[in-house]
Amino acid sequence: MIRRALIAGVALLGVASLGGCATKEYVNEQVGVVSGRVADHDTKIAGLDRTTREALQRAESAGKLAEGKFVYSMVLSDDSMKFPVSKATLSPEIQARLDAFAAKLATENRNVYVEVQGHTDATGSAEGNYRLGQERAEAVRRYLNQKGVALNRIGTISYGADAPVAPNTDRAGRSANRRVVLIVLA
Repeated sequence: MIRRALIAGVALLGVASLGGCATKEYVNEQVGVVSGRVADHDTKIAGLDRTTREALQRAESAGKLAEGKFVYSMVLSDDSMKFPVSKATLSPEIQARLDAFAAKLATENRNVYVEVQGHTDATGSAEGNYRLGQERAEAVRRYLNQKGVALNRIGTISYGADAPVAPNTDRAGRSANRRVVLIVLA
């Protein structure tokens, strides 16, 4: 009797375990769904990889164009140009220097590109300094355009307080850091 009960128990256990098995069709269906998702992800990754390669190629091309093309630079600093603290207004001194710069570009008659870099001292927030540096660079860009320099030949960038030329520990250092740098590229 124990033997029969044992055999019946094993048989019931076998039937129960067979009921839990998935059919081949179900497994194939689920594997197909997962394979489709993997294929979609592979396609997306390939697209991102292609986009990344294209961006890298554009950056390398721009770097090659800029190599050896530096012509000269001009620094418009707080000392001689008198940018007001926390302001981007152009003083008469700045305007006179920019007039001379625009005239120099016109007399040289070169097909140049001017990069206008805005800088600030370290007082204030990083976000505020980036904004102020950009405002200073844009003010110079607009003025140069009014003096005949084509807008497509002028680019602006703000470094905020990230590229100081002097320590920000005293008034003279902070004053030197409030500047605009003009980089002329051929």
